[in-house]
Amino acid sequence: MKPVNILLADDSQADADLIHEALLENRFFANFYHVADGEQAMAFLRRESPYTDAVTPDILLLDLNMPRKSGHEVLAEIKTDPDLCWLPVVILTTSTANSDLIDTYTHHANAFLTKPMDFNEFMGLIRSLGDFWLAAVKLPPHD
Repeated sequence: MKPVNILLADDSQADADLIHEALLENRFFANFYHVADGEQAMAFLRRESPYTDAVTPDILLLDLNMPRKSGHEVLAEIKTDPDLCWLPVVILTTSTANSDLIDTYTHHANAFLTKPMDFNEFMGLIRSLGDFWLAAVKLPPHD
């Protein structure tokens, strides 16, 4: 069994560190990659410089509010790209706005999760995310 490749696109280094810590703490069989904005996310996914040797992720965790290219823009771009539209995208955001929820599902997000402010709740959310997406779900093959 090969590890699941997870790409997180989130401008919060603190959140990235917490997510990585939660994945390690729960012993999920995964490789974790992090980019800090939407432009980097698209470059990673398309293996453009400086990500020419990047792995193809099995799942994308996507924040909505990022600099340079928002999560909304990244999601729309992925889901209209024939080479990327298969990629499961989980929105992981601080937003509680119904407009964000509706927009992301309209653009075919696979899930919408709101980041809790409480540390233990945040860690529990990542554990639940891992239990579902990394253990229970059969992810699409690629490459």
